[in-house]
Amino acid sequence: MTDTRTYADTDRYTVISADCHAGADLLDYKPYLAARHHEAFDAWAATYVNPYEDLLADTADRNWNSDRRVAELEADGIVAEVVFPNTIPPFFPSASLMAPAPTRQEYEQRWAGLRAHNRWLADFCAAAPGRRAGVFQILLNDVDEAVREVRRCVDAGLTGGVLVPGTPPGSGLPELYSQTYDPLWAVCAELGVPVNHHAGSASPPLGDEPAARAVFMVETTWFSHRALWHLMFGGAFRRHPELKLVLTEQGSGWIPGVLAMLDYYHGRLVAAVARRDTAEAKFGAGLSEAMGKGPSEVWRDNCFVGASFMRPHEAAVRDRVGLDKIMWGSDYPHDEGTHPFSREGLRAAYAGLPPAEVAAMAGGNAARVYGFDLGRLDAVAARVGPTVQELAEPLKEAPAGATSPVFAPGGQTRVW
Repeated sequence: MTDTRTYADTDRYTVISADCHAGADLLDYKPYLAARHHEAFDAWAATYVNPYEDLLADTADRNWNSDRRVAELEADGIVAEVVFPNTIPPFFPSASLMAPAPTRQEYEQRWAGLRAHNRWLADFCAAAPGRRAGVFQILLNDVDEAVREVRRCVDAGLTGGVLVPGTPPGSGLPELYSQTYDPLWAVCAELGVPVNHHAGSASPPLGDEPAARAVFMVETTWFSHRALWHLMFGGAFRRHPELKLVLTEQGSGWIPGVLAMLDYYHGRLVAAVARRDTAEAKFGAGLSEAMGKGPSEVWRDNCFVGASFMRPHEAAVRDRVGLDKIMWGSDYPHDEGTHPFSREGLRAAYAGLPPAEVAAMAGGNAARVYGFDLGRLDAVAARVGPTVQELAEPLKEAPAGATSPVFAPGGQTRVW
């Protein structure tokens, strides 16, 4: 959909962050747990030691203090947010994004913990009507339970879609291409629920040696990308053509190259089926029927990217990614996020681009994917949003104290 409006220098952009994080303070989850879990929760919370320094700092309340959060985002030029989880849900060893799949013995309590977070999140979003799209959580161990939670969370008013955890090697779960998950994709397609897959949620455990931590940083986005080709090759989008997949905080510059690679393998394997005397014939058997369209067509029709703290080299390939696919995010309140320098981060990525393109990537696309009312948000943006003239000004140097990768020198398009 082409934006044909004429923008004046004094017009203000409606900026929606497609990647923010929130969660309750640990003890505040208790009222959201079923009563039968209260005693176990008290015992767990009494001995739990939070491993995250940012959740022990005096700024930790940015995760749950609604008024502070609205004020800080507005000061940063942001009028609405897609809210991914943060903090520690009940009975989890770590933030849920990074936690391994639960064992059979852990499943009931972990599931109760995620439901408590989802209930808390519904109240948190309701505290800022129309300005938060909460992303609710599920486990993949029981698909029928996951489907019921999708319906319950939609009924509770959560509009950010479902966060699908990864199935890394060793998880014991079927891979995401498995038709085991078809009931989940079906309910998401039926209800218009975006399927979100966030970086960090699909990496296998690597240990805590210096090399392991470095390897995690290099590989974590690749493991998160796997959801893309798993769902494509598994045929989820052919069986459920209304399904929407959003890949968040995984960069965006890798997408054109990976789509080209996927198209190559798809075309090669489908063609090999006709040559039954070749070794590759068996690898392509059934692929065309399962997928329907090729990978680039599936991307065009069904997929989006939450391009957190987007960098200039990523903006340079925006046409190849798809201008209607890219959703900027600040990653508030994380250290690698752009707060409190989001205006500068937007300038770094988008200075010199046509205003209609900036408007789409900075907010319009997120409004369409997550159902924000732009008319309602425009009124807030008229007060706090960055102006067209402001974001058109190239950023000559990074703000003092900025920690986001958007300001790091030497950025280039990533292999993945």
